[in-house]
Amino acid sequence: MYYGFDMGGSKIALGVYDPQRQLVWSKRIATPRDDYAQLLAALVSLTAEADALTGTGGSVGIGVPGLINPEDGTLFTANVPAARGRALAQDLSARLDREVRIDNDANCFALSEAWDEEFQHYPVVLGLILGTGVGGGLVVEGRPVSGRSGVTGEMGHMRLPLDALSVLGEGVPLPLCGCGKRGCMETLLSGRGFAWLFHHFYQQTLSAEAIAERYAQGDPQARAHTERFRALLAVCLGNLLTLIDPHLVVIGGGLSRFDAIYDGLAEQVQPHLLPVAKPPRFARARHGDAGGMRGAAFLHLK
Repeated sequence: MYYGFDMGGSKIALGVYDPQRQLVWSKRIATPRDDYAQLLAALVSLTAEADALTGTGGSVGIGVPGLINPEDGTLFTANVPAARGRALAQDLSARLDREVRIDNDANCFALSEAWDEEFQHYPVVLGLILGTGVGGGLVVEGRPVSGRSGVTGEMGHMRLPLDALSVLGEGVPLPLCGCGKRGCMETLLSGRGFAWLFHHFYQQTLSAEAIAERYAQGDPQARAHTERFRALLAVCLGNLLTLIDPHLVVIGGGLSRFDAIYDGLAEQVQPHLLPVAKPPRFARARHGDAGGMRGAAFLHLK
């Protein structure tokens, strides 16, 4: 059996999956955010409950909102202060007497999608999250790629390509990113960036959801804005796809529910690729909020 923990700032969700990768049981509890001993105790207690339910000692994987230092296993996470600087996987492994694998939640998202029944035949899967920020993960042959410093997939902090200015105009200001820099793709491709761009061009403050509603109603500004955003997304994807050349790009996050961003995306990406390159398949994420649990559980599949 595979146990997957999705550990967030407010809740810990545990999903138990059978050998066919089907969910058989799940439970949520509040996250002990400020006490490391209580956090470990909560994870141990949930694991014991799962063991009692299944009659086995299942494998344990954890998805966390942050980065894991590949050298010593310590975490950098803003949302769970108790775990910051702690070697959570090693400490929990010692208490459970079994291997615990851990990865960031974006990699778990990508891994969950890569093991979807329809998607699992794709060798290289790029997961792209267009939500409050922009993140993602890379899965190759069913395993996540974390990289030298654990930051593979942090696509939101790549710089906007030069061609972005041909889409937006030379005079567009570049908002300050949370990382302290300007020109990060996250500032314009996130849900907040989508709304910010609409305000920049039309001097109206609307949420991404409200803009999508206006698009559905045929509003010309919302239509023009969405076409511009899709062109910007295609430009930014051009660099990523040239570097990674995935077979499949799975898009998650709030903007993934806006069908219009997929319309003609492959055709718009093509001019930004090498002449011999083919666009990948673009698909909406299938597993929503369950992706963190699924991906964490599936850290043990290979």
